Amino acid sequence: MRTRPPLPLPVRRALRQIGADIRDARRRRRLPMTVVAERALITRSTLHKVERGDSGVSLGIYATVLFVLGLIDRLADVAASSGDAVGLALEEERLPKRIRQRRGSAPPASSP
Repeated sequence: MRTRPPLPLPVRRALRQIGADIRDARRRRRLPMTVVAERALITRSTLHKVERGDSGVSLGIYATVLFVLGLIDRLADVAASSGDAVGLALEEERLPKRIRQRRGSAPPASSP
């Protein structure tokens, strides 16, 4: 039996929250577990693990369940650069303070 490395507490909480949100979305749609599992091509026990936020379930299965529930668009926003405040701030720090024109080169043509 394989053992999984321990996850940080915030990660475990986030996975449990995702699982609970998936469960609530399924219930709001009045879909039984067997129907969602069939549509996602997984077993009912795997769907139960997803809804518990089990870290042993692959991201692909989570994504497939979100797709079945019509929520796949939200997955693309998880690590979108537009929401990465730290990354954008670091990138902005690296912008050059000045941009110098090379000798002998013409300035860029301006648009009318």
